[in-house]
Amino acid sequence: MARVALLDDYQGVALSMADWKSLAPSSEVVVFKDHLADEDSVAKRLADFDIVMALRERTPFPRTLLERLPKLKLLITAGMRNASIDMKAAAERGVVVCGTAGLPYPTAELAWGLILSLMRRIPAEDRATREGRWQTSLGLGLNGKTLGVLGLGTLGSRAAKVGLAFEMDVLAWSQNLTTERAKEIGATLVPKDELLASSDIVSIHLVLGERTRGLIGARELGLMKRSAYLINTSRGPIVDEAALIRALGDGTIAGAGLDVFDEEPLPLHHPFRRLPNIVITPHLGYVTSETYRIFYGHAVEDITAYLDGKPVRVLKP
Repeated sequence: MARVALLDDYQGVALSMADWKSLAPSSEVVVFKDHLADEDSVAKRLADFDIVMALRERTPFPRTLLERLPKLKLLITAGMRNASIDMKAAAERGVVVCGTAGLPYPTAELAWGLILSLMRRIPAEDRATREGRWQTSLGLGLNGKTLGVLGLGTLGSRAAKVGLAFEMDVLAWSQNLTTERAKEIGATLVPKDELLASSDIVSIHLVLGERTRGLIGARELGLMKRSAYLINTSRGPIVDEAALIRALGDGTIAGAGLDVFDEEPLPLHHPFRRLPNIVITPHLGYVTSETYRIFYGHAVEDITAYLDGKPVRVLKP
């Protein structure tokens, strides 16, 4: 009998998003709706499972954890990339790692939800209206302002095109971006410091790696306009969190829209929960019904194929 663990199903929807009954009758699927951050607790929870599905990078699988899961044979990650899995250690232990497809647009859409929420003060005005107050702030328009996009790949290019639809000027930068690629999207390639200094909104769409970890620190935040906003729907560690907290507190920048954090779920007493000039969401970029149907549907396919001896969507170190 194959025992399958589905991790971090916060909304309790995993079983309704795919045909889990199509698995072999002897298979048992167990859903965990809570998140465990302590490795000892995770190891104890998963000790008797042959197959585990990790929802994106919520639960890391470093070598130390994999070594404590002797029964684990198949590890599935939602998406085709997961930096929190030690792929080399998994391969050495004979653990097959498979992925799923995803969708290119939900995270870019959420970035614009954060931008509009900040510029038009939507969360604050929603609260004020519910409390009986009326028109408590002045919003800001987007037309004619400058959008700076860090990373003009699949997500960044979508975000840039929305900026163009709002009749914004769009600047772009990444380590490997070319002038020709930027022009294809309708953006202008500029040096990173120029983008930071010139933009009214800076939106991050970079992959977390050695070159991007801590890319936006105190120096970079200091280059931005005091009236500018920073949007991060990529990965928390791309921005120096302590430096951002200081910049938001002392008015170095006007505000931020954040969907990602150094530690997730965000700790209860984290300063981000108290700052008035930010809009925060709990890593919702990919969290849509359409995405989840792909994640869990492909997970069922991954499990079926593995049990048939013909694994699919296998990820290599």
